[in-house]
Amino acid sequence: MSYCSFSGGEEYKNHFQPGIYVCSECGHELFSSTSKFEHSTPWPAFSQTIHEDSVSKHPEAWGPLKVCCGKCGNGLGHEFLYDGPREGLSRF
Repeated sequence: MSYCSFSGGEEYKNHFQPGIYVCSECGHELFSSTSKFEHSTPWPAFSQTIHEDSVSKHPEAWGPLKVCCGKCGNGLGHEFLYDGPREGLSRF
């Protein structure tokens, strides 16, 4: 499943079929469906990446971390610390 093309990337918000979410630009593996959870935002939400190098993270001045594909740098959104489905987990 291709993920995070800013135009229409939200089509996977309510998609909970088993699988791997990959970068829409280069196909790099980003998230597993096992880490996907329901959230009140209009975008898909994940609690962790599939590999340690799936994404790169860059601090934003206003709090969250900007998240990009770990291979090609495609912008994926943000990581919100401690906003995951359980205490101590993040939301991507």
